[in-house]
Amino acid sequence: MRLLRLMLPVLVVAGLATPAQAAQPPETAAGWSVSGSELIWKSEKPLPVGDAAIEFWDGDRLLGRPRPSADHRTFTLSTTAAVNPRELSVRASGKRLDVEEPPRPMKTRPLPPPAPQPAGAVDPGVPGPYKTTAGEYTVDSIRLPDYPQAIEMQGLVVAPVGAPGRRPLAVFLHGRHTTCYDPADPDFIDISWPCAPGKKAIPSHAGYQQAQQLLASQGYVTVSISANGINGQDASVLDLGAQGRSSLVRSHLTRWADWAGAGRDSAPDIVKAAPVADLSNVFLMGHSRGGEGVNRAAIDSLNPPAGDTIPTRWKIRGTLLIGPTIFGHNPAPDVPSATILPGCDGDVSDLQGQVFIDATRGVSRGAALHSALYFVGANHNYFNTEWTPGQAAAPAWDDFRATDDAVCTPGTPTRLTAAQQQTAGATYIAAAAHLFVGGDRRVLPLLDGSGVRAPSADPARVLSHAVGGERISFVLPDGATKTSGAARVCKQVTKDETQGCGPDPQTHFVRLWGISEDPDRFAVALSGSGTVQPAQPVSLVGSRDLALRLIVPPNTKANQFDIAVTDTRGRKAQLGSVTLDGLPATEFVSALWAQEVRVSLPRHGIDLRQIASLEITPRSSGTAWLVDAYGWNNGLPDPRPGPLARVDVGATAVQEGDSGTKTYQIPVSVSGDREGTVRLFIGGGQGEFETRLVTIQPGQHTIELPVQVTGNTRWSWGEQHDVFAKAVRGSVAGAYGGGLSVLNDDPAPEITVSPATTAEGGALTWTVTSSAVADSPISVWGRAIAPAQGQELSTVDVDPQWFKANTGEEALPARPLSSTRLFVSIEIPAGSLTGEASVPTVVDTEAEPTEYVHVKARSSVNREKEIDLVGSVTGQP
Repeated sequence: MRLLRLMLPVLVVAGLATPAQAAQPPETAAGWSVSGSELIWKSEKPLPVGDAAIEFWDGDRLLGRPRPSADHRTFTLSTTAAVNPRELSVRASGKRLDVEEPPRPMKTRPLPPPAPQPAGAVDPGVPGPYKTTAGEYTVDSIRLPDYPQAIEMQGLVVAPVGAPGRRPLAVFLHGRHTTCYDPADPDFIDISWPCAPGKKAIPSHAGYQQAQQLLASQGYVTVSISANGINGQDASVLDLGAQGRSSLVRSHLTRWADWAGAGRDSAPDIVKAAPVADLSNVFLMGHSRGGEGVNRAAIDSLNPPAGDTIPTRWKIRGTLLIGPTIFGHNPAPDVPSATILPGCDGDVSDLQGQVFIDATRGVSRGAALHSALYFVGANHNYFNTEWTPGQAAAPAWDDFRATDDAVCTPGTPTRLTAAQQQTAGATYIAAAAHLFVGGDRRVLPLLDGSGVRAPSADPARVLSHAVGGERISFVLPDGATKTSGAARVCKQVTKDETQGCGPDPQTHFVRLWGISEDPDRFAVALSGSGTVQPAQPVSLVGSRDLALRLIVPPNTKANQFDIAVTDTRGRKAQLGSVTLDGLPATEFVSALWAQEVRVSLPRHGIDLRQIASLEITPRSSGTAWLVDAYGWNNGLPDPRPGPLARVDVGATAVQEGDSGTKTYQIPVSVSGDREGTVRLFIGGGQGEFETRLVTIQPGQHTIELPVQVTGNTRWSWGEQHDVFAKAVRGSVAGAYGGGLSVLNDDPAPEITVSPATTAEGGALTWTVTSSAVADSPISVWGRAIAPAQGQELSTVDVDPQWFKANTGEEALPARPLSSTRLFVSIEIPAGSLTGEASVPTVVDTEAEPTEYVHVKARSSVNREKEIDLVGSVTGQP
């Protein structure tokens, strides 16, 4: 699916620019310009290529995700959105890229690294008994929809020597990084594909060899595959490459299935030198966008999209995701997963990968374990040696770019070195493989919040929590949850500060696209002792402990909570106390992350079959958040993954027409022949979305989303009806975004403006006239330039308060208006023929000749045609 054009109302420009940025097309603010229907931002220097989505925002409204230039310096969005230039910003994972943001003040000083946890029963970071062999293969490239250039099929194999029988297969997929480099120019940045002559492809797939060697020594056949062809083209598709990466992974798995069977003789030499791969035991590791890609591969393997031509001849037993993106909020609920969240991630800095855990709750059977691993002091890039300075063949960088951060700057007690981070990463990759594929339940406490460590990962501090497994849902906050005392149910994603949970959008509270209201996501905010009551009493029979996921503020110590439960007969059991330290953090670190705590459940004195409420009593001041609570037991049930109802949203465009009303359907397809529930977010193009909870019936193949389009002969910017889907129960979302574009097919009106004149002290007023009424507002905007003749109006000739409000500058010292950041904008409202803008002037005591102002402008209906706004101010007689 190609990136949807946002066909919204017209760009309204009244922003700021410096004289150096006065080249045409006119700039709206530092680095911004418009050309035709393109909104363009140019960085002073190339941005590092990363995995977080670069986004254009107008205030708190997401405009879209622009296309980068090959040198990652110029970013272009096809849009006709009405924007406020003063509010334009460029962001990635919530952080500004276009300006240096002042840091959020921290009320506390960073804590030192947490104390080491006790050692677990086994250490998956210890090498196994097998020697290893390594080599690469390259087979025929593949073609994928929406990717004009062919995608390479290249893999680095590391395999055990002498391991008997068929061996489990581990597939590694790197994330989005620079694709090409110039050995002669360390400053060269390029993310095109294929590489230009004289440039070399960056071998990102070669960056996980430590983990590959470890797994191979333990008996796994491993292959790390190249995805440069996806990285160089994924900016032009709506899901930013998730489906493409899934297809790439599954294309490699198809090859391995051939090579494990009748096609063994035609396999590459390194594959024939390795043990035969067991395609019934496949483990996937994905880094960053590669994490989202292998998650989609897991979805597509169990619930293939309609018309998919890649037959599934394998079983994916589990995934390990490192700093993953999850733009669609669509985890595979029945495939066990572990997600590494790097505490010093400077790329996917909102730690959105937490959604791979939280968004699985209640969707399916809930037996699959989903683990989060918070790596204190780890950055995003250094898990891959080819993204690490001093180890990479190509130029590389530290994604955490603050140089004086008390937690994450290299050399602080908290920050891990590259070698430490890579060793810890390899250890926990192996831990997930041993648990999900090898079935070694002794590894489970390393991943499920039990509070033990793998000594091989020292000195890394790795904290874990989990959902699924042998857990019984007790408190999963929703709209039916009741609270009393100092507890309140809060919305994780909302614009209403009185109902929100409070923290900035990060980790547990990240948003789906720019959607600011999500009716399915809740937590419990605690400001003191409070009671939480689920909608129905819950049986905790068979559970050994009560497990809670609690968030405490960063850099706080010894947050103590007393925990109690009450049954339906009013009998209360005091379960004990738990103590939590906050995570070490600064203003640049996402550390509002839930830690798992447990207290033992009683065997007597309370009816565990009818537990009615949970009471949490803080023994210290401050705030905390309860994410959820479970009855917990040690164990790992068979996840028994199976088909679910699958929803895919498509994109289509139609002409408005000149008359009549037609009904069109937004294409939403359903497959899987199962009952399920999905949430649809439906937007009309202004960043506001209505939501619709849809129940899918077996045999249903579409979801009806009719849109009525009424044609006329008035010009407009058209309409856009965006749709995003997320799974709620018994379902998965594949292609999660799309919509219907209604294209204008009427000629644009002509825009004219007359010169403006006034005497000193009057208002210099331009009236702009449209030749015809339009259905969208029309804007004329531009910046002041030096007039061709005569004396130019200066900053002290206009009202000083008006000038400061429109430029952010003081009027003194006096200077020509063309040397300031002054823009003039005029809007003709929809349905009107004229619009006005005024420049208020002031009277002075000097005898002066007529003074002039000249604004070089363009209109939103024809951004290529220049319009001259000329004004003259006569002096007092």
